[in-house]
Amino acid sequence: MATLSPLSFLATTKVSASSPSLLPSSSRKPSKASHRIAKVSCNSSNPQGEPQNNRRDVLVGLGGLGAAAATFSYNPLALADAVATDVHACHKPSLPPGAKPIACCPPNYEDKEPIEYVIPKYTSLRIRTPAHDYADLDKYTKAITIMKSLPDDHPHSWTQQSRIHCAYCHNSYTQVGHKGVEMQVHFSWIFLPFHRWYLYFYERILGKLINDPTFALPFWNWDAPEGMEMPAIFTDRRSPLYNALRNQNHLPPTLVDLNWNGRSTGVDGSGDVEANLATMYRQVYEVKRPLCFYGKPYRAGDKPLSGSGNGSGSIELVPHNTVHSWTGDKTQPNIEDMGALYSAARDPIFYCHHANIDRMWSVWKSFGREDITDPDYQNASYVFYDENLNLVTVKNSDAFDTKKLGYDYKQLDLPWLKYKPTPRRTKAQRHGRKVKKLDLPFTLKDKIVSTVVKRPQTNRSQLEKDEKEESLVFTLQFDRTKHLKFDVLINEEEDYKWANPKYREFAGSFVNVSHAGQDPGATETTFTVGITDLLEQLDADDDDTIVVTLVPQYGDQVIIKDIKISFEECRLR
Repeated sequence: MATLSPLSFLATTKVSASSPSLLPSSSRKPSKASHRIAKVSCNSSNPQGEPQNNRRDVLVGLGGLGAAAATFSYNPLALADAVATDVHACHKPSLPPGAKPIACCPPNYEDKEPIEYVIPKYTSLRIRTPAHDYADLDKYTKAITIMKSLPDDHPHSWTQQSRIHCAYCHNSYTQVGHKGVEMQVHFSWIFLPFHRWYLYFYERILGKLINDPTFALPFWNWDAPEGMEMPAIFTDRRSPLYNALRNQNHLPPTLVDLNWNGRSTGVDGSGDVEANLATMYRQVYEVKRPLCFYGKPYRAGDKPLSGSGNGSGSIELVPHNTVHSWTGDKTQPNIEDMGALYSAARDPIFYCHHANIDRMWSVWKSFGREDITDPDYQNASYVFYDENLNLVTVKNSDAFDTKKLGYDYKQLDLPWLKYKPTPRRTKAQRHGRKVKKLDLPFTLKDKIVSTVVKRPQTNRSQLEKDEKEESLVFTLQFDRTKHLKFDVLINEEEDYKWANPKYREFAGSFVNVSHAGQDPGATETTFTVGITDLLEQLDADDDDTIVVTLVPQYGDQVIIKDIKISFEECRLR
């Protein structure tokens, strides 16, 4: 790969006549707020009136394609209270076993300084539509063709766009002021806003390449029966949208399995439509509290997957992780491309999948759900190259409204709202099998395990339930480089292997997609499952204990370090 000065690619890059000008715009303002340190008051309060002693702006990230020195003289210690990327310490990523060596750092980033991104004032909206009914295929393939023709070291090239995900997910960057602490955009509350910004700039760049600011990405409508096949626009071998590293058993007409267990559960190898719809009901509509949907807090100095204070939200575990694993090529060492975080964005279907994850965020908010007001969440920020080749900073709080970002989704019916899971048995039909409480920790590998968990409170009022979600909380330790899935059943007494999301006894799944970090052996996280509605439906609201059954589906062993019931895990504090 050629070595270029920060702006030399503008003079050396040759683009087809149909490509727009790639000259940088001067319409952006130098960033100041993005690099300031917030004043901390030990007497400040959050909206619930609780004291907050450590409020700070959070600069999370270097958007994979560019790094940023602060707009003042670069001093890592000056940002000790903010999560930020050390722009001078980008290094080769940590990769899972079997992965070919790859460099994920952006080209010639050391001397570039980010400027504050000013969102354009959009007079019309780009409307993202389902991939199975997508009218702009010619524009899409033209834009991807141009992107793939750019030199690898051009910030808008296909190579550099895919490396954004690799750099953020595989320990290429560490935090300023916290030497050696990995910066990670999964497994926490920044998962959704980071990927929204990632797709936003990817879409804007594609539009720029074809001189069409109205260009909008399609989304994989896997939450509706008509969209559950892998979209045909990605399966044409002659198309730039095609990728050979996919599970060849999952091409159309096979239906996606949103609860993918490493094997198909439906007819003719397809996913089960009703199970898919019930999965969406449980993972989106039934998750009412923000920390259980978005994920746990991620603050300055936090080491990802290294303790009980972090964890993915419901939407990231399922269907996000399961669709990644379902799509990837099982013949590859880490189910590349989609089945491994370092390689996932090499597949064009990645962006289509994440567009529907992004859509689910909008859908969830449309139910009137509470948003996160914590400044450490609101002010988290990232750095990307925009469509005009400016290195820009963006923050979470500017990503909450898609219309502010100039796009929206085609309004569709949500068939899964009618697929609330139902109990397999009534309470009277259950035999009350006696189960012993297991000693902790214990190892879950290839045998189904049941234990008893005591509930600290029973017969709560409706007001109490509305204010606090009763949650089953696991503390887990596992090898993050390995694919892993286990299901959780509540008060199920026999025939465990059915583990079907259509039934109320099915509480949720923990799913890990292969990735690597600083110390895979020390990977530890929490896994939280809301059970308030589940216990009501199982007529178990007055039970002092519940029977928890863990069903391993695939992957390496996991150590269950703790299991408890909490009323605080999903609540904003």
